[in-house]
Amino acid sequence: MATRNRTEVTEFFLLGLSSWAEMQPVIFGIVLAMYLVALMGNVLLVIVALSDPKLQTPMYFLLSQLSFIDMFLTTITVPQMLVHTLSVNRIISFNCCMIQLFCFMAVGSMEGHLLAAMAYDRYVAICDPLRYSAIISRGLCLRITLTSWVVVSLNSLLYSVLVTRLTFCGNQVTHFFCDITPLLKLSCTRPVVNEMLIFTEGVAVVVSPFFILGSYARIAVAIARTHSVAALRKALSTCSSHILVVLLLYGSVIHMYLRPSSSYDLDQDHQVAMFYTVVTPMLNPLIYSLRNQEVKGALRRLFRKRCISRNFQPGSQVNGGWQNIS
Repeated sequence: MATRNRTEVTEFFLLGLSSWAEMQPVIFGIVLAMYLVALMGNVLLVIVALSDPKLQTPMYFLLSQLSFIDMFLTTITVPQMLVHTLSVNRIISFNCCMIQLFCFMAVGSMEGHLLAAMAYDRYVAICDPLRYSAIISRGLCLRITLTSWVVVSLNSLLYSVLVTRLTFCGNQVTHFFCDITPLLKLSCTRPVVNEMLIFTEGVAVVVSPFFILGSYARIAVAIARTHSVAALRKALSTCSSHILVVLLLYGSVIHMYLRPSSSYDLDQDHQVAMFYTVVTPMLNPLIYSLRNQEVKGALRRLFRKRCISRNFQPGSQVNGGWQNIS
């Protein structure tokens, strides 16, 4: 294979999801619909979590941050993919590609940190409820969030810098966005340092479900000691939404990244990446709203308030008399 200097690669060509021209409008319509649903669902969840007085707790602060992350994650990749789906010009500059790689890895890693913090919140709420307010506070959640952003940003910057130092032997990225795996595939030599980083430092920073598993293991032990069916049902009701989101996220992440490079099937990875970047952000607000009575109650109050404010304007009349909102 002829080796070309890295500086010759000034742009990348994204091959996208499918090469079938007749499928492009169908893909465009489906992905656009899911993207809009994901945006609207997460925006609504953020508004409810931040505005409803009954949801001003650390758990719902973390949930609002998770919704922000989901909106950011899907916006990093989907709008560009939609444009490229209906265009023959699927070129992205080298610098824009590296920026997209950095943002995608930072936001994806941040989602894992938030889920870990939410698991710890559930552990304290179930196993030490009397000291919950003393242990978990909004200030603590804010510090965790800011610290996590610093950690994932430095980690993603390290990955991105290492990728920029690779020597590429081509510029056709077999993906619909700049992800680390297809970029490593373009390297003229095996990127040993990058692969080692993924399996060592990456496990510690990106794959934070070990902390989540630890939290739920302690919850399981605490529930088992009570021998109470009611306690088990309450724990499942409290944690089921979070567990489902964790399974959706890390099932796709493990499949995409924590495998030897020789076992990659890029066509299959396209489907998993689509699930991770579009389907999961769309499902998360549905899971947390449909399976959470507090969120459903807050949504009803929000819609009721909006209906009242729209139908009962100051100075409006009913049957010749002034409306009495109270």
